[in-house]
Order: sequence, then structure tokens, then C-alpha cells
Amino acid sequence: MKKITAICISFFSYAFTNAQEKLENSIDQNINEGFKNATDWFVDAIFAEIPITSQVGIPWVLIVLLVGASYFTIYFRGINYRNFWTSVNIVRGKHDDLESSSVIEVSESVHTQDGDQLDTIRIEGEIGEVSHFQALTAALSATVGLGNVAGVAIALSIGGAGATFWMILVGFLGMASKFVECTLGVAYREIDENGTVYGGPMYYLSKGLKEKGLTNLGKALAIIFAIMCVGGSFGGGNMFQANQAFKLFEHVTGAENSFIYGKGWLFGLVMAVLVGIVIIGGIKKIAKVTDKIVPSMVILYVVAVLIVIAINYKVIPDAIYAIIHGAFSPEGITGGMVGVMIQGFRRAAFSNEAGIGSASIAHSAVRTKYAASEGLVALLEPFIDTVVICTMTAIVLVITGQISVGAEISDEQGVLLTAKALESGISWFPYILSFAVTLFAFSSMISWSYYGYQAWSYLFGRKKYVAYIYKSIFCVCIIIGAAVSLTAVTDFSDAMIFSMMVPNMIGLFIMRPVVAKELSKYKQAILTKSKFL
Repeated sequence: MKKITAICISFFSYAFTNAQEKLENSIDQNINEGFKNATDWFVDAIFAEIPITSQVGIPWVLIVLLVGASYFTIYFRGINYRNFWTSVNIVRGKHDDLESSSVIEVSESVHTQDGDQLDTIRIEGEIGEVSHFQALTAALSATVGLGNVAGVAIALSIGGAGATFWMILVGFLGMASKFVECTLGVAYREIDENGTVYGGPMYYLSKGLKEKGLTNLGKALAIIFAIMCVGGSFGGGNMFQANQAFKLFEHVTGAENSFIYGKGWLFGLVMAVLVGIVIIGGIKKIAKVTDKIVPSMVILYVVAVLIVIAINYKVIPDAIYAIIHGAFSPEGITGGMVGVMIQGFRRAAFSNEAGIGSASIAHSAVRTKYAASEGLVALLEPFIDTVVICTMTAIVLVITGQISVGAEISDEQGVLLTAKALESGISWFPYILSFAVTLFAFSSMISWSYYGYQAWSYLFGRKKYVAYIYKSIFCVCIIIGAAVSLTAVTDFSDAMIFSMMVPNMIGLFIMRPVVAKELSKYKQAILTKSKFL
């Protein structure tokens, strides 16, 4: 009887588990399909491709980002390289003495209009919430992520080693776009009576275009940007990160035999608690976390990659040749040189988000009296994200022979290729990669929560309960994202993130003279200081 009872219990337990899995899969599938049917038109519109050859096309959003980055590079006379070391020195604190002042003043950088809140009143030079370094790491934590690990592998699998060259080029050009948007972010920010900073495209679009006599256009663009930013923060900046981090954790660490296998909700719950603890404290708490996590995770990942490169140093010349030759080769996969170029462009633009406008939200919280100083700091982002990290990932994939050109792969497969490349150096390196990927996802989530909240507060106000509503929804989305695979939701949120580019680039182009004035003023301050040294 006991055996029969045991068998019955086992049978019903098995049947219940299977039924539960089928129900969950059915629910996921129904939600996914329903959402896909409702949003496909928007996703297709944002990522619609313009045919370049008979074989390949390029998304129109990518063309706008590239043209904009190229234009700003020319307009600001190669600020990408001419002011590179000035940017480094600002982060190092070399020009911090320019920020000190014993006089209460309203900065010339402040842009006010009738009815607008006064942006900043500087008391003893103290304005803002975080340092230059903290603002940089907070913004970097949102861009450095799975794209640097899995995305690069995907680009090389489709376009070959030559895609690396075009990634570097786009990362370099994107430095100019980041400079422009983050300078405007500081110039038009608002600061409340508690010293809390509110900034980003929502503010420089509405207030900056009002100065140009385009009030209605500015308000409309600001609202569109804010809506897209909120949606993107819940999806690409949250659910996607949690989902992929859990899946990669399972694959890379071989968690099939662990208690957490298949329990995405538990992984998500842990992440949600950790993220909640950080984001409740606002940008100051976020910055205190990111200024430790970002350097640590970047150094951890870069050191592992450098060791593998050093072990395979004999084939480095061959790898460099493959990258350069593949970049300009007239023949090859996906339409030869044009196809390779597009893959490099696509990965770099999608990785560093230059021109999207999101980074200016984090940079606007910096302590400075010169808007252009933070714009110069921000141009280091695409360099670190794309020129350094993405390039190193590409090189280690090429020299270890992990790339098989000709087939599209998923994010999971992409990170596994990078894991295998690291494993060829030292067997336990994939564990480092798994840890790094989890940190990448965590840091991206906390930064995107700040971006989303800033947009949310612009739309719904700055009351405390408004903030708690947003942050609660954000944390719940982490659990949902880790537990289910709603690809249509993440596709839609990706489209929302890149649609932020449309209102942002319009504003950047119209307000470029403001940025030029801010840059001139900051350069003059540096020159004046040097004369008295």
C-alpha cells in the first residue's frame, strides 16, 4: 500500500509539475504573441532597413545616428581627439579648482524662461550631486553590458573580423554626440530646494527649444522622449537584463544541477532586492555603487581578456590582418565590405547609445559650474565602451578561432563563444565571465532605473509617492523578466530606446551653438587658470 501511495504521489507530482510548466509556457506564449501582434508595427517602423545592396540593408535609425555623430565631429573640429586628454584630466581632478568659488552667483550656463524653475543657484561653487568620475561610471554602467560580450560575438559571426574596424570607427565618432548631449544635459538641468538634480533631454528639449521660439515643438519632443525612456527602462534596461543574466548564469556556470536551475523568479527576486536597496537612495547612492562596480567589472573582464591575448600573442599579427583585410574586402559574407561595415556600425551604435540621449540624464547630476566640462567627460564613454572593451572582446574571439562566419546567433550563444575563448586561456575564466555578466546586468538596471525615474518624474511630478510607484514597478519587472521569456516585450522596449534618438537628435542639431558657447567658456577658464600658475 505504501508503495502504491508513493507511486501515486510521484505520478501526481510529476503530472502537476508538467501541467504547471505547460501552463506557464502557455501564458508566456499567449502574452508574447498578443503583445507582438499589437506592437509589431512600431518595432518594424523603428528598425526598418534602407536597402544598400541587393543583399543587405541598414536601419534608418542607424543612419541618423551615424550622420549626426559625423556632423558633430566636424562641427566641433575633431573634439573626439583634440580634447581627449583634457577629458582624462577632468576625470583625474586636475581642473577641480575651477569649480571653487566663494561668491554666490547664478551661472551664465543657466537657461531660464518665464514660468520655468530657476535651474541652479550656486552657493560656494557647490551644485550637483556627484563627482565627474561618479557621473561617468553611472552612465557607463548603463552602456557596458551584454552588448560588449554577446553583441560583439554576434556581429563578428555575421560580418567577420572586419566588423571590428567599423565598430572602432563608430565608437570614435559617437564621442562627439555624447559630448553634445551631455553638455546640454548640464546646461538645462533643474535643481530643487533639496539639491536633487533633474536633467536630461526632457529639459533641454523643452527649455532649449523654447529659447529658440519653438515652445510647442520642444514640449512635444520632451514628452515623446520621456514616454519612450520610461518604456525602455522597464524593458531593455530591466527585463532583458534580468532575463539574459539568469540564462547566461545557468549556461556558463553549469547550474543544471544546482537548486536555482529553472527558478528564474528566485534569481530575479534576489536581483530585485539588491537593485531596490540601491535605487531607493537616488543618484548619490547609485553613483556610490557604480563608481566601485564599474571599474571593478571592467578591470576584471579586461584582465581576463588580456591574459588570453598574451597567451596567444603569436597570432596577434594574424588577427590584426584579419580585422583590417576583412573590413575592406570586396568579397565575403553579407554583401562583402558593405555588409561587414553595417554589422560593425550596428553593434557599436547599439552598444554605446551615443545620440540616444539617455547618458545625459546621469551626467546632468554632476557637481560643476561649467556645462562643457561634463560634456568632455562624457565623450570618454564610447571610447571605453566600444573602442576598448568591444575591441578587446573581438580580438580575443578572433585569435582563439571562435568565430564561424555566416550564421546569426543569439545572445546566449554569443556569450558562450566568448566564454569558450576565455576558457582556452584558463579553464576557470568562464566563471569570471559569468560573474562579470551578472555585474553588467545589475549595473545596467540601477542606471536605467534612474533614467526611467527622471523621465517618469517629468511626466507625473516629483512627489515621493510618484517615485515609489515607479521604483516598485521597476523592481517587479526584474522578477518578471528573469522568470519569463517575453521576446516581443524586449523587442518593443529596444525599439522605444532607439526611438528616443529622434527627438534627441533634433534638439542636438538645433542647440549646437549653445554647446559651442559652453565649450568656449570652459576652455577660456582653463587658459585663464594656466596663466596664473
